[in-house]
Amino acid sequence: MTKPTRLLAGSLALALMLPLMARAQEAASPAAGAAAETKPVVVFAAASLKNALDKIAKDWEAKSGNKVTSSYAASSAIAKQIEAGAPVDLFISADLKWMDWLAERKLINEASRKTLLGNTLVLIAPKDSAVALKIEKGFKLAEALGEGRLAMGDTKSVPAGVYGQAALASLGVWDQVSAKVAGAENVRVALTYVARGETPLGIVYGTDAKSEPQVKVVDTFPADSHPPIIYPAALTAASANATAKTFLELLSSGDATSIFKGEGFTVLK
Repeated sequence: MTKPTRLLAGSLALALMLPLMARAQEAASPAAGAAAETKPVVVFAAASLKNALDKIAKDWEAKSGNKVTSSYAASSAIAKQIEAGAPVDLFISADLKWMDWLAERKLINEASRKTLLGNTLVLIAPKDSAVALKIEKGFKLAEALGEGRLAMGDTKSVPAGVYGQAALASLGVWDQVSAKVAGAENVRVALTYVARGETPLGIVYGTDAKSEPQVKVVDTFPADSHPPIIYPAALTAASANATAKTFLELLSSGDATSIFKGEGFTVLK
């Protein structure tokens, strides 16, 4: 990875990660100037949910007068922050693994857990790229990359990276491109690499590609090439904020599902 890429990765990761513990602690602190029942609902969510959740929270705040403090990063990073004691009310993961990981540690409210959304996995390029590929068994991904890198979430921990590696392996091309991967701290960082021309290709969720005008979708990975992309949500076991349950229920309402669909998510019932 080039020095500019490393600097970009560091700055973006820092920008996403620093608010996690600090903002949650601020929202939970008496210094926030609110009684317990009116404290902001603290939401930690997968980075790919930012656009949709910000819109939902803004609408809810306007209608209810309640506040939401949201922080976004890789599901793995968020789960570990919750394990470390971050005062979080609601966790929304981009895969089942990290929700199960917290459940095993009894850190979520199991009764509140629900499956919210689905997503697609796509191959993207900068919007002016001439690359054209059809994703299929043995497709010429390595050839299309040339000397460039493939941006994707870290394949050991970031859900988008795990899904991406599974897809490439099932299509028989992982071994040819694994040494060319530019691993990112979360899917939005991978998206930015491609949008800024740092890498010629990247693997992100369909919703991420939809949110970034500087990239184009080269093709969509077959649904059977990777595990289903599922977003579970649950209150944390430590949450004492009654309003958090209301906000979680809101995420399945008609207004919220319209926003999710508008951002490209599949709403799962």
